[in-house]
Amino acid sequence: MVQPPVADKTVKATLMKSAIGAKPEIRATVESLGFRKMNQTRELPDNPAVRGMLRRVDFLVAIEGEPFVRPKRSRYKIWRARSTKKHQRGN
Repeated sequence: MVQPPVADKTVKATLMKSAIGAKPEIRATVESLGFRKMNQTRELPDNPAVRGMLRRVDFLVAIEGEPFVRPKRSRYKIWRARSTKKHQRGN
């Protein structure tokens, strides 16, 4: 009987905020961590590559054992210019 390989250490991470409107690099990191839904919890292997990805998206993801601090302002969003149509009409 063959035993499946057991990971030595794992990290529990939960997606707390949505990546909608985030930069493409951040969305790709969230997807590569395996998150599909909000409040989804994943057990990820504890290695430097995964730790680096979690550090990159720490304002979206909560890690078990570490406090999650919600960002005061969405600095990771893609800021778009406001419409100038209203000002062109003269109002």
